[in-house]
Amino acid sequence: MTQAGLDDLWAGRLASGARQMTSSAIRDLLKVTEQPEMISFAGGLPAPECFPAEELALAAERVLATQAARALQYGPTEGYPPLRALVAALMRERGLPATPDQVLITNGSQQALDMIGKLLIDPGDPVLVEDPTYVGALQAWRPYRPRFVALPLDEAGLRIDALERALEDLGRVGQRPKFLYLVSCFQNPTGVTLAADRRAALIALAARHALPVIEDDPYGELRYSEAALPALAALDAARWGALRHVVYLSTFSKVLAPGLRVGWVLAPTPLQQQLVQAKQGLDLHSGSLAQAIAYEACRDGLLARQIARIRRVYCARRDAMLRALERTMPPGVDWTEPDGGMFLWVRLPPALDAGELLQRALERNVAFVPGAAFYANGGGAQTLRLNFSHATPARIEEGIARLAEAIADLQAVAASVNRAARPRRRRGR
Repeated sequence: MTQAGLDDLWAGRLASGARQMTSSAIRDLLKVTEQPEMISFAGGLPAPECFPAEELALAAERVLATQAARALQYGPTEGYPPLRALVAALMRERGLPATPDQVLITNGSQQALDMIGKLLIDPGDPVLVEDPTYVGALQAWRPYRPRFVALPLDEAGLRIDALERALEDLGRVGQRPKFLYLVSCFQNPTGVTLAADRRAALIALAARHALPVIEDDPYGELRYSEAALPALAALDAARWGALRHVVYLSTFSKVLAPGLRVGWVLAPTPLQQQLVQAKQGLDLHSGSLAQAIAYEACRDGLLARQIARIRRVYCARRDAMLRALERTMPPGVDWTEPDGGMFLWVRLPPALDAGELLQRALERNVAFVPGAAFYANGGGAQTLRLNFSHATPARIEEGIARLAEAIADLQAVAASVNRAARPRRRRGR
């Protein structure tokens, strides 16, 4: 069989939902950014020098010396029981009453997003998302063929007035959204955080409209200045005595190590067992060894020490990027100033396109993610996301200088094109 015949054999049998799948712009860029000369602001990568490698190695040694039979065996779908207890204690510290039985360990929080899509989305269902939003959520849910309803953000996060209008508009045509998805703290990609008054208003609105809310919170512990805000899940549980409207997702990827692939989800009781059943069909259970290592490493207080260290390192890198942007960027470029997390968001002048800018930036060995990837229904051509957690301050300063040169170069080209396109005056006789 020829290659063309083989392609036809399989491509013609893809499910209609699978045809909606696209490759992640971020994952594709990572292939380019692995080159040592490239300064990358593209991936949401933690700083490898902050990985607690020695502590994890010692934890792995203890696990294999004392619990090998358990850690190397199949385990319960819900997760490694000691780790579930540890996560429940973390949740209580964050103001969310939780018992170990309410914790479902997942293969990173990305797996939880896919499980939610599998359980809740039918083709054509309205799903409310921030505009822009986390590209991984869009990628997880597109195969289930929802209709994304994109809601605007400002410097205080999701605009509640826009959410209320969207709910009313859907109600007028007899529709209800399956859920609202948002990243509540230091949002990916913009870095903005949902303000305290909007959190309270959102929970009240969810109660009034019976609106399910998916709260993705991978960055909540990475705050560098402001006090912690209550999770939406904590506000929901406080209002009703238990989770009712909010599903809460988080992960160890940003505060421990992403290679462990250990995340978790807490959901209202009617959904929790359905999530367990969905996970059984995906992988039976998350890796027992990774879960046991995560628990063994964290049970003596490593997580608190690790978070304090990461905050110091990432805060310095954020500040280095903000200073470099202020010093080098041409007029007309602006950006967010996040209080935490790993990203900030840049807006270009209207005449510039971030996709074209990326090509010029790559020629200068600097990479970023064009913002269009984060918009569910198109748009964002003049935006881009910059990651500040991975590169050192010196590399950040150099990379931003190169990016500023690329922007200035693109501005010059755009100005030249505009001049050439202007109609010339004809001289009178």
